[in-house]
Amino acid sequence: MSKKLVYEPHPELAAGAHVKSLSEYRALYAKSIEEPREFWGEVAKQFHWETPIDPEKFFSYNFDLKKGPVFVKWLDGASTNICYNLLDRNIRNGLGDKIAFYWEGNDPEDYSRLTYKKLLQEVCKFGNVLKARGVEKGDRVAIYMPMILELVVAMLACARIGAIHSIVFAGFSKDSLAERMHDCQAKVLITADFVYRGEKLLKLKDICDAALEGCKKMGHEVETCVVVKHLSRLSASISANNNKVNGVNGSSQDVEWVEGRDVWWHEEMEEASDFCYPVWVSAEDPLFMLYTSGSTGKPKGVLHTTGGYLLYAATTHKYVFDYKPGDVYWCTADIGWITGHTYVVYGPLANGATSVIFEGTPFYPSNDRFWSVIQRYKVNQFYTAPTAIRALMKFGDEPVKKYDLSSLKVLGSVGEPINPEAWYWFYNLIGGEKCSISDTFWQTETGGHVITPLPGATPMKPGSATFPFFGVIPELLSEEGELIEGEGEGYLVFKQPWPGIMRTLFGNHERFESVYFSRFPGYYCTGDGARRDADGYLWITGRVDDMLNVSGHLMSTASVEALLTEHPSVAEAAVVARPHATKGECLYCFVTPNQGVEFSDTLVKELKQSVREKIAAFAVPDVIQYAPGLPKTRSGKIMRRILRKIAVNDRNVGDISTLADESVVEALFKNRPES
Repeated sequence: MSKKLVYEPHPELAAGAHVKSLSEYRALYAKSIEEPREFWGEVAKQFHWETPIDPEKFFSYNFDLKKGPVFVKWLDGASTNICYNLLDRNIRNGLGDKIAFYWEGNDPEDYSRLTYKKLLQEVCKFGNVLKARGVEKGDRVAIYMPMILELVVAMLACARIGAIHSIVFAGFSKDSLAERMHDCQAKVLITADFVYRGEKLLKLKDICDAALEGCKKMGHEVETCVVVKHLSRLSASISANNNKVNGVNGSSQDVEWVEGRDVWWHEEMEEASDFCYPVWVSAEDPLFMLYTSGSTGKPKGVLHTTGGYLLYAATTHKYVFDYKPGDVYWCTADIGWITGHTYVVYGPLANGATSVIFEGTPFYPSNDRFWSVIQRYKVNQFYTAPTAIRALMKFGDEPVKKYDLSSLKVLGSVGEPINPEAWYWFYNLIGGEKCSISDTFWQTETGGHVITPLPGATPMKPGSATFPFFGVIPELLSEEGELIEGEGEGYLVFKQPWPGIMRTLFGNHERFESVYFSRFPGYYCTGDGARRDADGYLWITGRVDDMLNVSGHLMSTASVEALLTEHPSVAEAAVVARPHATKGECLYCFVTPNQGVEFSDTLVKELKQSVREKIAAFAVPDVIQYAPGLPKTRSGKIMRRILRKIAVNDRNVGDISTLADESVVEALFKNRPES
């Protein structure tokens, strides 16, 4: 397997790319920084503005609390409608009969497709349903849905009528959903009756009923709950078991019903008109809010606005994936997360793309599902998470080799820094040594990619997010706030806003300023650490609270995890800090071996020796524990908060309802080595 320090883009890919060389990237980047009005003004020309953009009000901001309240404004005074730009504009440009989405369900036999023209009709009808239920411009609509086409319809219908959607990942607990609906004062909730994840049936409507009751007890009553009848159309799964799946009948009688509040999606849509005139909104009017975890435990409602987000979603999708008309693009993220918002829905549709939406899991009905989907739809750009890549690596190369993946041109990675071993496997086996890998760094708050390679231009270093995207100025700061020039490691901050950055936290601008702008006045603080190498490449070292201080040496958990997973016997690793009487902190490591590999004293010794040799003696872990699995959310994010509790044998782990497999926690406690 090829293992180099630097990988040049494949010449054939570079020759046809939007940006063909590093020098071309640097010229465009310089223009985006020095002349932001001209750079983003060119991008804006492709979209419709009902009220024209005023050049004098194109861009203004303040990041320095010492100078007054923090604010960001792009295209202030212009008006538009993002749904109009994603659908009507593309249809007027001749794309009405083009496939907007291929949908593939949990079962490979459940699939459908939706053209731009049909999507617009469905969006208009549901927009009218929402209006009939009293939803107006500025109202909040909560969405708790599986990865089905109605989710996209619901989002765009909200955007069409000027409502603000607040999507909650349909894996969160009833309490989490209730808290979010209460915080945003949702007027309507949209959900489905049931959904499958692999062989597991989830009763979404039951969860919503409990959440609606919880929200009511908090003092806010949601007026309407719209329910998609999803189970009854899972034809292949249901008919295989005499219209019963795990004992649940596919009829409407299976869900509890509150008359006057609950309505069926299909019944509401029957009488709705398929014409819905778009509500023209200001470029700085809210488009959506999306909750992200807060350090205090209370979720933060990150608010994104319309005009700037449209420009940034479209531009990052086009350049980071080198998307071109005719390509088939697939992002595996759930729409309940920011990746799904920007790179399943808004970005691709803004570019008139054909995308795949996938409801299932990589492992059902077998562990070759991803490769099967790529072959079936001849996917050109494939965007997924390192967690999924590492999980699939455990099954070896054979499940991949059964499929033709030659259509692939660009591979994307999102969610965390991809460790080099996973990068090599992704590049060599999945990409056939010809695909560029876009290892993207960004956050819910940034709205889109902020540090990323460009497929035809950027020489890739496995594990590095490389260079900033257009309009983004990253800096590294010391603990004292001093600028780190050249090589070095510190806090990753940004000096000025790009169009897609969040504008505030819903209903709490003071918290917005405190969390992101008080630590280093004049900068947006990401909460992540990074290092810059001699070539100017940026390497994300993880959340600042995932940094360890061992005997006075500052180090990141990500670097140790990457080293541990380089061992041929290791599938996954997670590292946390544990208090140490002498060192202050020591490393406590959780290691999942590859399938068929025994966790042994020999393996532990080899791993410790590897850390000693490749990092330093002070970095050698005090504990390496066998982990049959790691505590992950359904989106694949490792919950290190729980691992820190296990490391100190504290069983007060808090809420674990968002974990994909709650039993992992008890298994890890049982496997703790005696200390």
